[in-house]
Amino acid sequence: MSDLPLIAGVELGGTKCVVLLARGPEAIEERVELPTTSPDETLTAIEQVIDQWQGFAALGIASFGPVSIDRTAGDYGSITSTPKPGWAGTDVARRLAARYDVPTGFQSDVVGAALGEARWGAAGGLADLAYVTVGTGIGVGLIAGGVPVEGLTHSELGHIRPQRIAGDDWVGVCPFHGACVEGLASGPAIAARAGMKGQDLPADHAAWDGVVHALAQMLHVVTLTGVPRRIVMGGGVIVGSQFLLPRIRAALRASLNGYVALPEIEDVDTFVVPASLGHNAGPLGAIVLGQQALLDR
Repeated sequence: MSDLPLIAGVELGGTKCVVLLARGPEAIEERVELPTTSPDETLTAIEQVIDQWQGFAALGIASFGPVSIDRTAGDYGSITSTPKPGWAGTDVARRLAARYDVPTGFQSDVVGAALGEARWGAAGGLADLAYVTVGTGIGVGLIAGGVPVEGLTHSELGHIRPQRIAGDDWVGVCPFHGACVEGLASGPAIAARAGMKGQDLPADHAAWDGVVHALAQMLHVVTLTGVPRRIVMGGGVIVGSQFLLPRIRAALRASLNGYVALPEIEDVDTFVVPASLGHNAGPLGAIVLGQQALLDR
């Protein structure tokens, strides 16, 4: 791995940021975690870390979103209509790229994590996959043919409106859509509905029924895009509640009802898998983005 270029990577998350200096998972030279507070305070803290590093050939940034990824757009590199207070319209990529004057890659945090898991993790060797994060927010990163699926922007499948469980009319917590998947199954949604954080919630609590149902409905849609050969799931809710994955698999199988008759999908235990890079999936994805920016220069 010593022949790979040294890259500075930033995973800008809704709760915390990780700043990484690395060539890959076996060659991490420095890893720094920072809280995500106000935009200027957070970006200044990130700059203070990177300012101490020398010799990196490129910079990769994987940010919570939505983000503008169209390089021809006036707001390229910015966070757009985020529900996180104070962050809408924040310039991230252009600010950091101008400071360090190295090739810079920019994408959503879930696409970054998807690239990391494809290169070094649970989807190693696969060119077509989806990475799903379930934490403070819910997002899906789609990779096809080894590159992110993008057009006008990146996918926002965490905000689809799922079919509801009969009799469940809870309004959800998403400030834009109420009872979208994120509004029903994210960490804040679980806490709002159950009155306690998911990590403290017993496995048999009724609140998990709605979480499993909403996530399975989202995976149903992801599967029917025809893109992923594997779905990798990560994020604090999945990592902190390991009993969820078997329930989500079973609910997805029931929802699809045999419609996509492909062995890769019918073997749901290998189709839907946990992330293997853990909390480094996003930061290592930022390293991949930096590597790709260097190659594209």
